[in-house]
Amino acid sequence: MIIKYNRTSTINQKGERFKLDKDNYDLTINDFGVSGKIPFNRREGGSKLIELVKEGKVTKIVFEDLSRCGRTLKDSINTLDYFFENGVVIKVRNIGIESHTPNGEKNPMWNIVTSILSSVYEMERERILEITEMGRKQYVLAGGKLGRKVGFREDKMVFERKPQTKSIIKFLKMGKSNRDIIGRLNCSPKTITKVRKLIEC
Repeated sequence: MIIKYNRTSTINQKGERFKLDKDNYDLTINDFGVSGKIPFNRREGGSKLIELVKEGKVTKIVFEDLSRCGRTLKDSINTLDYFFENGVVIKVRNIGIESHTPNGEKNPMWNIVTSILSSVYEMERERILEITEMGRKQYVLAGGKLGRKVGFREDKMVFERKPQTKSIIKFLKMGKSNRDIIGRLNCSPKTITKVRKLIEC
């Protein structure tokens, strides 16, 4: 199978830019509302893709750009290496580079390009976090208050549709412990408790 993998960082992003890709794929896997800092194998769609690769069903994976794979150098390289070692051709669509040449050999530029881009995305993420934190501190110093407003209640349907909620439900049904789920999804114990109550209703 040729599979296209898409990811957006927030649930409000609907992946509209991915619609510009008119190529045909056997399967498209989406992880919408999933931060790039979450390891690929801990994402719902990412873990599904890895399972398909393990089963030998995948011949090619297409990423819109390399940051969709991950925002850290270590995770991105580990993920790409895993796919490559399992005989999967990887394509990064926005720069038109593939892991293999037309004759099936490894592209000599692949490691260089992916390492540089992954490093750039990691630095970009750290810079965004730094700027965001500075903005938060300035807001608080100016008298602003962070967090939800007193009395705020998240709509139940909105909560149920969140990718993180769906992943927690999946792992709870598999009998995973809170510690295991927290390690996989980087979520809080309070969120897991909220999901437990949701599925027990």
